[in-house]
Amino acid sequence: MILDKVKNLSIIIITGLSGSGKSIAINALEDAGYFCVDNMPITLLPKFLELGSGGVSEIQKLALGIDLRQKKFLEKYLEIFAGLQEEGYNMEVLFLEASEDILLKRYSQTRRQHPASKQNNLLNSIRTEKEQLKELRASASKIIDTSHYTVHELKELIVRHAYRGLKTERMRIAILSFGFKYGIPLESDLLVDVRFIPNPFFIPELKKLDGLNEQVQQFVKKWDETQEFLDRYCSLLEYLIPLFEKEGKSYLAIAVGCTGGRHRSVTMAEEIQSRLTHLNREITLTHRDIELG
Repeated sequence: MILDKVKNLSIIIITGLSGSGKSIAINALEDAGYFCVDNMPITLLPKFLELGSGGVSEIQKLALGIDLRQKKFLEKYLEIFAGLQEEGYNMEVLFLEASEDILLKRYSQTRRQHPASKQNNLLNSIRTEKEQLKELRASASKIIDTSHYTVHELKELIVRHAYRGLKTERMRIAILSFGFKYGIPLESDLLVDVRFIPNPFFIPELKKLDGLNEQVQQFVKKWDETQEFLDRYCSLLEYLIPLFEKEGKSYLAIAVGCTGGRHRSVTMAEEIQSRLTHLNREITLTHRDIELG
């Protein structure tokens, strides 16, 4: 029984360079249904898992943020990780990093103290940490360079990776509205452009509203081409989703874009989600640029 619990427990260790987005990754996994613990002492990890395997916990998806903030991390992680893998735990290590100039910029914005700073300047602290974590980086299951990801894109990437590692019969679907002027989402599997729909931005009374507003939604959906598009596109998705599942795909990211990501794409993403509800899949909806457009 304990062995079954060990095999069924999915563990993701989030680690890497300070300022690389580890907190964002932990938050993303928490939103995805993982039980998350940040800054857990590395020496407590085996005992924590032992309690869960013994039936004290019903946790099936666990994400842990462990890094240099813990004093014994460098001294103990190799031994502890190797021991857990030998016991049969399904564990992977995601190592996050970013370029030096990006890390310098992020620290200058937050004014946090770098965990490796011992009277060193910030750049030397970053380089010291990179050297200290070189062996961990080499042994990581996956390395993610977050230098050019937005917060939303990094969350999407982390969740998508996590879902791929889970055994599931039904595919999870993420729908994301965005504005082309702010860049195409890097992690989208399917991308559709809805800029052919008349733009509420040019209607004075609708300009300051967004696609969650009923007046904007009525404007966007009143056109014949809008309804025909929705019928055809959702019919295509209903056809494709079972085929993707049959092929083994566990996660599908659908991006819906307009110019600014505030009006048309928001309304259309909401409507697509509504029309797919009957498929009984887990569907998440994010409006990336609604406050920017």
